Amino acid sequence: MASTRKNRSIVIDIQALATLSYAQEGIFKPVDRLMSKEEAIDVENTGCYKGKPFPFPFILAPAGKKNEEVITSLKKGEKIDIIVDEKVRGHIIAQGFFKINRKRRIEQIFGNYDTQNMATRDFLDRLGRYSIYGKFEVDYDGIKKVKQQIKNAIKDSGAKSVAAIMMDARPFHRAHERLLRITLERTDLVIVFLSKHASIQNKMTYNQKYEILQYAIGNYLPKNRVLVVPFESTYLFAGYNDAILDCICANNFGCNKFIVGKNHSGIGMYYDKNEMKSILSKYESLDIEIDVISRFVYCQDCKTLVNTSTCPHGAHRHIKYNSNAIRRFFRVGILPPAVLMRTDVSAKLLSACMPNRFENINKLYDDIFPNDGLLEDHSEEEFYINLMKLHQTTSLT
Repeated sequence: MASTRKNRSIVIDIQALATLSYAQEGIFKPVDRLMSKEEAIDVENTGCYKGKPFPFPFILAPAGKKNEEVITSLKKGEKIDIIVDEKVRGHIIAQGFFKINRKRRIEQIFGNYDTQNMATRDFLDRLGRYSIYGKFEVDYDGIKKVKQQIKNAIKDSGAKSVAAIMMDARPFHRAHERLLRITLERTDLVIVFLSKHASIQNKMTYNQKYEILQYAIGNYLPKNRVLVVPFESTYLFAGYNDAILDCICANNFGCNKFIVGKNHSGIGMYYDKNEMKSILSKYESLDIEIDVISRFVYCQDCKTLVNTSTCPHGAHRHIKYNSNAIRRFFRVGILPPAVLMRTDVSAKLLSACMPNRFENINKLYDDIFPNDGLLEDHSEEEFYINLMKLHQTTSLT
């Protein structure tokens, strides 16, 4: 975005830029600008903006001494440049500013004020004392491209029923696959919004998650009916309102169904007059059908993957699909059991997470597995697949 650099500026990070882009592209509709103090108070009290659901005020209060100096001295109508990574990425036509309650803002996002929580501390570090408001324009293609991808997929497929599934897929396990299959039975097209949150600790980048998911879809699902798109999980999605925001985003991206699990952190399941409801129940005015799916487990008595709401056996017979627990296998370099993940999927992921793990993979392969005496090249992925087959051999166990 061109700039004479004569304007004063504020500095934000890429997450804040993506968040502004959500509003600019209509994904937070009807929110399309930074709210004034009066608007923010009204949204906080009603949970709505211009008659449409929105869980908390849409504001921008960047931390930093220079940012605060610019915001508190701005003039109405002044054009303030937005700087990200030392580049001008947009501007705000400022209409004013107001002081925010930082503690209250944290409670709006996370539902509490727990400074022992790492996500809360990170949010506090980036949160300033003053919010600027007014219309803005930003230069960020990510959200726009996803919007166009979905529009094209709906048009090309002629889909009438389009379901959205928000997925982290760290890693993509059998319960994820079952969820996709059930959704495909009920809808024409499934949009998987894959979180761009990357985990350095667990050695899983967005590209790795995307490649694994595309591999699984390409081999085990009707790939022409599943579209995987990146989903910018910015700081606004870090708290207990993430399911509500997900629902709003899915609606504005063009989906008419929103699929979510009962164990989602932001669902808040409860009973009302013997009827199971969730925090999403108050957003029934949205033009989207919300389908809350029960948790999937592997039942040792049923001997298959089942829904907890239909299985007659107790939790003591259930093998759970806990993503955090499954990631620990990869962290220490162990293949998860095939009951948790498809062997080829886990082999592909482990070889990506721990490349060049063995000094001489070909010799190791030939020293263990049957061969016809010919020297051949073998990948670590191939080694893991055949190693799992050995684990599943039962004649000597």
